[in-house]
Amino acid sequence: MPVSAWIRMIGDDEADDDLLDALSLSRTPHGTVDNVMRVHSLRPNTMRGHVVLYRAALHDDTNTLPTWLQETVSSYVSILNDCPYSLANHWANARHLIGDTERADAIESALNAKKPEAAFDGGPLALLLYAEKLTLSPGTMTREDVEALRAAGYDDGQILEVNQIIGYFNYVNRCLNGLGVTTEGDIVGYYASDDD
Repeated sequence: MPVSAWIRMIGDDEADDDLLDALSLSRTPHGTVDNVMRVHSLRPNTMRGHVVLYRAALHDDTNTLPTWLQETVSSYVSILNDCPYSLANHWANARHLIGDTERADAIESALNAKKPEAAFDGGPLALLLYAEKLTLSPGTMTREDVEALRAAGYDDGQILEVNQIIGYFNYVNRCLNGLGVTTEGDIVGYYASDDD
């Protein structure tokens, strides 16, 4: 296996039945296991928990926030946390879903400058500002932060959705950065083709 983390990761060929079961659950649509999940290979129980949380927060059919916006919020949290692994994957997803190169370039510039207001207003800006505050100053959150999302047109279910996406990315960014996980050997982006 390529060295793509600061701890040992077990390949499929060395895995016991318990790990093979967790790896099977964690496979991407491309049939691979990304390093974000494989880094758990020494503890298959946390791999299982991680993949279930990830899919519930970001790839569940009951979510009603637009998928491009979910991926944009994910990318912004990853920028705020300086997590290149998550950013590479989730910005690739957001860019694909936005489907407009010029618009995506403008959004990317605004997020990298930590000035989402340069590319957004209204509801999407409110979500990004909530993500920024919850990521950088979680202890300062108030009821008014949620009220601002309601005033921007989001219902409580959507507020819960964005809260869980932000919480998930704060968790995973720290896991990845803390273990030195890289994209080496991964297929970057959920929507990547087999040819990429």
